[in-house]
Amino acid sequence: MTTPAGSGTGFGSVSWWGLSPALDLQAESPPVDPDLREDTEHTTPELDVLLVGSVDGRHLLRTLARAALWPRRRLHFYVLENNLEAVARHMLIFSLALEEPEKMGLQERSETFLEVWGNALLRPQVAAFVRAQADRLARLVPEPHRLAEQLPWLSLSALKFRERDALEAVFRFWAGGEKGPEVFPMSRLWDSRLRHYLGSRYDARRGVSDWDLHMKLHDRGARVIHTREFRRWRDTGVAFELRDSSAYHVPNRTLASGRLLSHHGERVAARGYWGDIATGPFVAFGIEADDESLLRTSNGQPVKTASEITQHNVTELFREVAAWGRPTANHGTPEQVHGEGPGSPERAAPSPEFTVHFLPLGSAQTLHHKSCYEGRFHLLYVACGMVHLLSPDLGACVAPGGHLIVELARYLVDLRQEQLQGFSARAGELAQAAGFTPQNQDRPSETFARFYKSGDSACLRSHAAVQSTTPPPGALVPPSVQSATPPLDALVPPLEAGNPPPEGLTQPSEGKTPPSERLKLPSESRASLSEVQAPPTGSQTPKPESLPRLPDTQPPISDL
Repeated sequence: MTTPAGSGTGFGSVSWWGLSPALDLQAESPPVDPDLREDTEHTTPELDVLLVGSVDGRHLLRTLARAALWPRRRLHFYVLENNLEAVARHMLIFSLALEEPEKMGLQERSETFLEVWGNALLRPQVAAFVRAQADRLARLVPEPHRLAEQLPWLSLSALKFRERDALEAVFRFWAGGEKGPEVFPMSRLWDSRLRHYLGSRYDARRGVSDWDLHMKLHDRGARVIHTREFRRWRDTGVAFELRDSSAYHVPNRTLASGRLLSHHGERVAARGYWGDIATGPFVAFGIEADDESLLRTSNGQPVKTASEITQHNVTELFREVAAWGRPTANHGTPEQVHGEGPGSPERAAPSPEFTVHFLPLGSAQTLHHKSCYEGRFHLLYVACGMVHLLSPDLGACVAPGGHLIVELARYLVDLRQEQLQGFSARAGELAQAAGFTPQNQDRPSETFARFYKSGDSACLRSHAAVQSTTPPPGALVPPSVQSATPPLDALVPPLEAGNPPPEGLTQPSEGKTPPSERLKLPSESRASLSEVQAPPTGSQTPKPESLPRLPDTQPPISDL
């Protein structure tokens, strides 16, 4: 069997990293009201951002790293994902980024982040770190008071109790609650996915990867990705080889997720790797840089690889995040919280408060029913895999004059040019149906579509002010496109009865799916999809573009 080009089966049913460069969300949001800016002596302006499917926290990290460049604002990030493993990875990544410098140096932190975030296999030292952090988080999740003391930037209060229990189970699995490499044989699972994706082209997989890199990713702007690193990732799942290749042999359990598979007429819960095997984690931090010298070319070839640029960018992000110190618990009066009251310790630099709130799975269409969310958000970010959730109900959560950013499918290598155009057009239709208007730009982005929500004249003036500045590029996250079901012999045995897959995960219902014009995903039938359900673990200058649904519960994208 030969998998046809353009089928989309390489993107998987779960997203682990973004497929667009990281954004500074303050640069994308409406500017601070001048009246509030003059009154900062008594009030700190707030920025409320809703991120749907952002997956890996890259936008949040870049926003915090660039916070010193903006007027002081209290930042509230509301994160909505479609699986609890993504929530757990958010927590792990942020606890690593905010680790005390005395406990872990800058270089060690950045290298650990790269391996945990983008590698299928880890070094033993990094695997030990993951186990220790997972054990700590597993003990904190059931105890809200200790969680608030030790991780004051984190709020799980909106999650359902069953989702918190399932989140604890995810951390227990990462911590080694189930022993032995056979629990998650990553190398075998990766090879099985690759064989199923390539079919009869498997023996020519190096040629296929070279074609996808040179004829697609390079043509779409990711020229710094080197043939050698891309080919290595396609073969082994190791994107960032910071040490000798023999050092990477421990499976990265943070990339595990569950699915319900139909086997002999019964639904069987199984763990596996259902993520991206087509594009790779290079796009998020590896194709753009503030330091232009990193993008320099010699004789037409980039002098730096995407891995080297990624390591530099992540190190600088962590350095900037650490420059204003770790957040402290939000207890006491506002003056005490900000370090302004008598007897409160002075801070080395003015540190903007921020909180990351995780919302219940599958709550995108019901948020507007709660008055605390209706018209609350200044900025809405929707990843390309979650665009089917963009609706008037979700748009009602955005304040008049607020902005919308939709991630486009530019770096999805299985999509042809006409499919990308159809994806953008469909996204624009969904955004306008949700009450948003495209923002005009002299140089439209191929990576993001930007919109604003119409309001009164003040809001329109705010929109004009935003258009006068230049926004930073990119964001990321591949659509959770349903991959074809891998052979059962490549799957880990069913989950034990004592540790079933979490139950809180709801899939997008067909009633919420955009009408007739959404992209269809070919490789699987609707009947098989109903059997294979994703389990509960499982710029200031905006611009217009659009994008159809790449759902996590459907097969890959078909021809338009």
